[in-house]
Amino acid sequence: MTNDLQPEGTGPRRADATPHAAALIEGLRDLGYSLETAISDIVDNSITAGASRVEIMTEVSSADPRIAILDNGLGMSEDELVAAMRPGSRNPLATRDEPDLGRFGLGLKSASFSQCRRLTVVTRKAGETSIAVWDLDDVADRNEWSVELPDDAPGVPEVDLLGTTGTLVLWEKLDRLAGNIADPPRRAEVINQRIAEAERHLRLVFHRFMEAGKPVEIVLNDRALRPLDPFARSNPATIADPVESLPLKQGSVEIQSYTLPHHKQMSNAAWDDLAGPEGHLKSQGFYLYRGKRLILHGTWFGLCRQSELTKLSRVRIDIPNSMDADWKVDVKKSSAQLPPLVRDRLQRVIERIQGGSKRTYRKRGQKLVDQERLPLWQRMQADGQIRYRPNIDHPAFVTFAEALPPDLRQGFFNCIALVGASLPVETLHADMAALPEQVAPDKVDDEVLAQAVQYTMSMLMEAGKDINEIRSLMKDVDPFRSAWAETQSIIEATLEARGQ
Repeated sequence: MTNDLQPEGTGPRRADATPHAAALIEGLRDLGYSLETAISDIVDNSITAGASRVEIMTEVSSADPRIAILDNGLGMSEDELVAAMRPGSRNPLATRDEPDLGRFGLGLKSASFSQCRRLTVVTRKAGETSIAVWDLDDVADRNEWSVELPDDAPGVPEVDLLGTTGTLVLWEKLDRLAGNIADPPRRAEVINQRIAEAERHLRLVFHRFMEAGKPVEIVLNDRALRPLDPFARSNPATIADPVESLPLKQGSVEIQSYTLPHHKQMSNAAWDDLAGPEGHLKSQGFYLYRGKRLILHGTWFGLCRQSELTKLSRVRIDIPNSMDADWKVDVKKSSAQLPPLVRDRLQRVIERIQGGSKRTYRKRGQKLVDQERLPLWQRMQADGQIRYRPNIDHPAFVTFAEALPPDLRQGFFNCIALVGASLPVETLHADMAALPEQVAPDKVDDEVLAQAVQYTMSMLMEAGKDINEIRSLMKDVDPFRSAWAETQSIIEATLEARGQ
């Protein structure tokens, strides 16, 4: 130890503090990567290398499961490969080219080690093939920062799929992914489930590279993935605000807000795809992109709370890679922090786009309480509270009450009032917050519907409404809206019976 010390009299003493290879490289495994963020980090390298096709291949049924990620990018020379295999190969403060999706020079190693104990990289450039291997068991034995460089790779799985240029990243010894599951079928089931969960992440994170006319195709086990646009821009009912630009010292921040369509304006499959496993409530907010690659989504950065009325609001934020330090982008490229200079602008954006999302829901809700449309329910707002009560002036109630003996009418209206006072507000709120698209009006049988249609038509006709106005008014309220085909048939039959 004394031999490593700087001689006295030449300034402050120094000692060699080179980290122990076995200890530090094991520590790189615990940076918090999930399978999807680990695969995404490798795909980042492929896109930076100019790849137009990235293939992810899994073999999970064998005794030694593996994952291979293959691209047709530029490839690397042996010197470049050794540099890429070196932990911390790039200074995060160094200026990067605009399309460079890297950050710390740790991604290939830390992402791979988070999932496996053996990392093999085979790359081909200018007709030369280079191979490098990190095996954590070998590092533990040697305790050296030395990467193995085999002379050839005939036994490397999937190496025969490597083209004239490109790179193959192979993960073996999947101890983290497979856990301690000894049963091969059960282990395969667990890994396949994790791969399925990673699929949506890839479709979302790289959707702007995969969209029509874009240069990158991502293939998972021979199946091309479809991009998942979180803003549903292809839906004509999506509302897109103009792009705003915020010039800053390290570059410009681009901001564009979107209001998604109501779930009635898209298919159930498309609505569920947009929502993801956590639902629309957790998917609202800012979508932060770095070099068109999604970094973070589903957060308001603490500027407001997630709510049911604003769940249709999504805001795209684009930053260049020159702003990494300002936004504190982490090594996994899956989290960031809001710079103070951007906070005020985003607060104003929130105030504006929240109104659009609220209007989308309130426009539909207004039809249920608009007195012109003869709703069954009234919305009453007073003393800081909102109440819903049955509309006792509705034709169905009025007509039935008039047919009752006078001594029974008050009892009838008392029953209606009791129904209103018993509205299960808490249960409705919980259901609307969790699964609003599954909440639907109860169905009524043909006799009840026919009676409601006839009563409503009679009162609207007495009020001087023509048949077109009657159809328009009835089409927007339940129970007629939910059974519009049957309602139309009853209207036509009623008119025919009346000779109209």
